[in-house]
Amino acid sequence: MSDEQWVMWLFVAGVALVVLHTWWMERRHRKERQRAEREYTHQVIQKQQQLQAQFHAQQEALFNSMIEGVLVLDQQGRIQLFNQSLKDLLQANRDLRGVTLIEAFRLPELEQLAQRLLKECTVAALEIEFPGTTPRYLQVNGSAVLDRQGRQQGAILVFHDLTRIKQLEKTRQEFVANVSHELRTPLAMIKGFVETLLSGAKDDPAVATKFLQNIEKHADRLTFLIEDLLTISRLESGKVVFNLRPTHLHEIVQRVMDDLQSRAAEKRIRMTNLVPHDLQAWVDGDRLQQVLFNLLDNAIKYGHAGGKVEVSGQRLDSGMVRLSVADDGPGVPPESRERIFERFYRVDKARSREAGGTGLGLAIVKHIVQCHGGRAWVDSEPGRGSTFHVTLPADEAAAKASENRRQSA
Repeated sequence: MSDEQWVMWLFVAGVALVVLHTWWMERRHRKERQRAEREYTHQVIQKQQQLQAQFHAQQEALFNSMIEGVLVLDQQGRIQLFNQSLKDLLQANRDLRGVTLIEAFRLPELEQLAQRLLKECTVAALEIEFPGTTPRYLQVNGSAVLDRQGRQQGAILVFHDLTRIKQLEKTRQEFVANVSHELRTPLAMIKGFVETLLSGAKDDPAVATKFLQNIEKHADRLTFLIEDLLTISRLESGKVVFNLRPTHLHEIVQRVMDDLQSRAAEKRIRMTNLVPHDLQAWVDGDRLQQVLFNLLDNAIKYGHAGGKVEVSGQRLDSGMVRLSVADDGPGVPPESRERIFERFYRVDKARSREAGGTGLGLAIVKHIVQCHGGRAWVDSEPGRGSTFHVTLPADEAAAKASENRRQSA
C-alpha cells in the first residue's frame, strides 16, 4: 500500500474518530440533559405536592377551627365534607361522607332544604330541633356552590348552635312569669284589704288593725322579694365584691343561731352548733352569714314543731371545708333534689307561700357558695329530714386551686 493510500486511510480513520467522539459526547450530553430534566420535573412535582399538601393541611385546620359546623354537599346531595365542630355539635360517631342528609340525620326538613338549594341554586335558612340525649336547637344557613359558568356544583350548609340562647330565653320567660306571679299575689291581697278598709272597715278599730297588720305582712313580703331579686342580680352580674379572709366558722354559725333563736322558740325547735371551734375557711363572713341564715331559716320553717336543727362542719382532704345543716322535717322528694336550688322552685308551693318564703333563698345560697369556689347540694329522704351541704375553701391556696379548676372546666 502506497504512502498516499496510508495517508488517505489515516485521514478517514481520524474523521471517523472525530465523528464517533462527537456522537458519543452528544449522546452523553443528551443523557445528562434528560437526567437533569427528569430531576427538575421530579423536584417540581414534589414541590407542588408539598405545597398542595400544605394548602390542604391549612385548609383543613382552618375548616376544623371554625366554631360553626360546616357541611359540604356534592351535586347529588351527598355529604362530601364536614368539619369537627359539626361532628361534635351533632354527636356524630361515624363517617358521614358519601351519604345523604336524610340518611345521616333523619331530619326531613334538612333534606328538603338541601334539595331546594341544589335545584334552585339559592340561599336559604332554617331553624330545627336536633333530637338526642341533650336536644339542641340549630340555625342552618345554606347556599348553592356554583362554578364560573354559573353551573351548580353542590351546596354548603353552616350550622349555628342556638341551644344556649333558647335556654336563656326560656329561663327569662320563666323568670318573668314567676316574678309576675309572686308580685301579683301580695299586691292583690294589699289591694283587697285597702278596698275593704275604704268601704267602711276602717271605722271598726279591731277590723282596721287586723287588716293593717295583713297589709304590713304582705308589704314585707314584697320588700323581701325585691331585696332577694336584687341580690341574685348582683351575684349573677359579678358586681359583688367579696372580702375574703380566714374566718372561724363556729362563731358565724352561733351568731346566726342567736338571730333566729326567737323563731326557733316559737316552734320549740332546738338548734345545736356542732362546728369545731378551730375550723376556719377562706370566706366573706357577711356572705357566709347570709348563706347560713337562709339554710337555718328554711330548717326552722319546714322542720317539725318540737324538733331539732344541727349544724356541723369538717375539713376535707381536698382542702375544702364542708358545712352541713340538718333538720328532721318532711324531707325533699328525689325528683326535687336537683331543682331545689333553682329560682322560685318550691317543693310544696302552698306551704312555702304560707311560710312567707320568696323562693329565692336557696338560689342565693348556691350563687354565694359558687362565688367562693364551692358547691351546694342536699341529701334527703321523704319523712326523714334533710341535710343541706355547702363546701368552702379552707385557705387561700384552696381558693386559688378551686378557681383554676373552675376556669379550666
